[in-house]
Amino acid sequence: QVQLVESGGALRQPGGSLWLSCAAYGFSFSMYTMSWYRQAPGKEREERDLVASIANDSSIADYTDSVKGRFTISRDNTKDTVYLLMNNMKPEDTAVYYCSVRILLRDYWGQGTQVVVSS
Repeated sequence: QVQLVESGGALRQPGGSLWLSCAAYGFSFSMYTMSWYRQAPGKEREERDLVASIANDSSIADYTDSVKGRFTISRDNTKDTVYLLMNNMKPEDTAVYYCSVRILLRDYWGQGTQVVVSS
């Protein structure tokens, strides 16, 4: 069965950096676009925002405007893992971060990892 396991969430000061990882299990990882979403405090599951996506072969990476130039999504198809490097972090980056994959029109999610940006 499909399983996504995020890790790396932590507390950082504004301007800091953080790596998030998401290990994937139970599907052919190298065939699918992978995405990172985030759910800000007080928002519902349906209000999760797309942060970044990366094509199966890493040929295309897209970012929401608020993180462009600060975040980098990458993947290692030999390790079935997708990453999110967060630089120059801001308090508004505080959220639970989820990785996600869409397989046959169904979205799968991990359990999330908490990121807090605060001085």
